[in-house]
Order: sequence, then structure tokens, then C-alpha cells
Amino acid sequence: MAEKERSPFVAALLAVALVFVGALAAGAGATLLASLPALLAGGASPAWTHAIAIIVFAGTYVVIALGEAPGLRLDRAGAALLGASLMVGLGVLPLDAAYRAIDFDTITLLLGMMIVVANLRLSGFFRLASNFVVARAKTPLALLAAIVLVTGAFSAFLVNDAICLVMTPLTLELTRRLKRDPLPYLLAVPMASNVGSVATITGNPQNMIIGGLSHIPYGAFAAALWPVAAFGLLATFVLVALFYRGEFLTRERLPEAAPAPARARGFLVVKSVLVTLAMMALFFAGQPVAKVAIVGGALLLVTRHVKAEKVYREIDWPLLLMFVGLFIVVEGLETTVLTPQAVASIGNFDLSDAGVLSAVSAVLSNVVSNVPAVLALKPFIAGAADPQRAWLVVAMASTLAGNLTLIGSVANLIVAERARAAGVSIGFWAYFKVGAPLTLITIAYGAWRL
Repeated sequence: MAEKERSPFVAALLAVALVFVGALAAGAGATLLASLPALLAGGASPAWTHAIAIIVFAGTYVVIALGEAPGLRLDRAGAALLGASLMVGLGVLPLDAAYRAIDFDTITLLLGMMIVVANLRLSGFFRLASNFVVARAKTPLALLAAIVLVTGAFSAFLVNDAICLVMTPLTLELTRRLKRDPLPYLLAVPMASNVGSVATITGNPQNMIIGGLSHIPYGAFAAALWPVAAFGLLATFVLVALFYRGEFLTRERLPEAAPAPARARGFLVVKSVLVTLAMMALFFAGQPVAKVAIVGGALLLVTRHVKAEKVYREIDWPLLLMFVGLFIVVEGLETTVLTPQAVASIGNFDLSDAGVLSAVSAVLSNVVSNVPAVLALKPFIAGAADPQRAWLVVAMASTLAGNLTLIGSVANLIVAERARAAGVSIGFWAYFKVGAPLTLITIAYGAWRL
């Protein structure tokens, strides 16, 4: 797996995180030992629940950072579920509190959007759209611009990971038919997808969580962050073109190539597009995004053209499971350890400063991934002077931080794995030389803008 091919930089970052977590666990263990007499005497003391919450939280986040438990087959979703179960089983949270900790609006929104994207893909819509745009690209530079714009635009409104699943094979097929080097075009796919997804609440999973936690209206969220996404897409196009000047800074024109067979189901394409457009209109009209998404997704299941089982196979069930587990794990830590008084007394960082909060969000997102990072920051954002602005900064920085390295986001890994299966290798340094400056430039612009 690509997640195991970690660079020295990422290894060092993880080492620092593990040392920090080890120190937390050691302190928690000492507290636990000190509380054993009280526990044996007949009750769980506050020290016991504090220690258990810290150990479970730390262990869960270490496994999420590593991708799987060393020596075991326990993946991220399993680690989140185990952590949530231990929070309940060891008395940190009662079961009813664990149920209340789950943000069902976020789970519902993500499930609904996955169903919508699955229908768009199975109908052949994405292939039709890419054929339409790419057929009008006459030079390598125009082709790059088309890939960046199509990927970024779709990722702005639909789940970016799903867009990468669609765009990667299309980009591979297209570049091979045109006899071009696929690497720079493939690099543009996850980078544009990450950047484009910044623009709206429905662009990526972490934005969905932030939308649920912050209650920022869909239109207000998009109005604040679409300029960052637009700037980021332009920066992606410029940086890829500059780093691969031999491919793009040329007067060479692309050869004529027949469009790839679309294999589209016409009625399903029209139905899926109309439902998607209606959903977007309702999002901007201020309707609850979770309700709109799940109703739209359910309506698309009513069809004679595609079996429901095919749609269900497109849904990322482990991601939904990981979300549920992480909500409970973070609630356990917040309830017992990160009380408002404790949060107010932790550290001297001024998280009201957009630059500081952007840096913290970006580093944490590259250590434990962006979704866990957002949930870990929740207690600190809630007490900020301007929580709405702080959440927008976290959404911006945690998403754009995914472009730093090849393992920085799930979108990157999807593209790398699909490309490798097709015989194209995307190396860590090939990605990093474009992704690192792109990350720094876009986060700096976003912090300045917000």
C-alpha cells in the first residue's frame, strides 16, 4: 500500500507524534496506577476515567496516523470502532451519551452524497462531461487546464475522494490515447480535487463535519472559501506547468483522437443531473444539507436502470464507520479531560490568529489525517472569540494540507493506487516537489484571505 511508503520527513513527524503520545500515555498510566486503590475499594474515580480517556484517545489516533495497528489487521475504521467501544466499556461514557455524541447530520450528509455520486458515475455522466471538455483542448497546456478545472469544479460540490476515483482512469485513458506522459496530468487530479473541495461543505468529509459542528450556512461557507479554491486551482495549474515545462511549455499540438466510448444511460444521466442541480439549489437556499442530501440520494435509488446493489458497492462504508467511532472517542476525551476550564488553560497559542490556527491545523492534519484533526480541534474552536471564522480557517488549512505529501489525503492515495495498478508510478518526491510549494502558497493565501 502507498501508505506504508513513508518519507523521512513523514517518519520524523510521526516519531514526534508518537513521543508526544507516549508521554501522554505514561502520565495517564501513572495516574491510573495511583487510582487503583480507590477503584478496588468500589468505584471508578475521576483519575481513572481521565487516564482511560487519554490512553484510548492516544491509541486510536496513533493507529489512524499509521494506517493500521502494527502487527495486526486493524485498520483506521476498526481502530475508531474499538476506541469508541472502550470509551463506553471502561466507563468513560455511558452508552446514551455515546449515541448523542454521533453527529448524525454529518453521517447522513455523507451517505446521501455518496449515493448521488455513485449514480452520476454509473450513469456515465462523468465520462460524457470529460469527453466534452477535453475534446476542445488542442494543446497539452489546454488539456492540463481542462483536467484541473473539471476535477476542481466537480470536487467543489461532490465528495472529492469519489471524484478522484472517477477522474484517475479517465485521465490515464486519455493521456495514453494522446501519447502523452501521464504523470503530470495525474498529479493535477488529486491536487485540484483537494483544492476544489475547499469551496463548499459538501466538497469533502472534513468540511461536512465542520458544517455540522459550526452550523455555518452553505452559502456563507461557499462565499468565504470559493476565492481560496479558485486561487488554488490557478496555482495548481501554474505549478504543474512550471515543474513539467518540457511537457507543457511547447507549441506542440495534440493529435486528433476519437472520444472514448461513453457507454452512458441517457435517462439516468438526465435524472441524476437534475436531482444534483436541485440539491445544489436547495443547499444555497438554506435548506438543511443533510435532509436534502439523503432525500436526493433516496430518490435516485428509484430506478429501473441500475440495481441498488451496484450503488451500495460504491459507498465507502468504512469511512462512515470511522466517523461514528471518532465522534465517540473525541467526546470521551472532551467530557473527562478537555473541559472548558482545561481548554482555557492549555498552551499559549493564540488560535484566534488565522496564521497560527492554519499552521496547527496543517501539521495536525498531516500527522493524523484531516478528519481526526478537525475533531481533535473541536474543543479549542468552540471557545474561540469568533468560532465561525475559526472553523473556516480549519476547513481551509486541513483540506489544503492534504496536498503536502503523497500520503497527505485519501484522494492522493486513491490516485496513486489506481495509477500503480495501471502501470504508472507516482513517486513520493515527484509529488512532493509540486505539492509542498502548492500547500504553502495556498494556505498562506487562505490565512491572509480569512
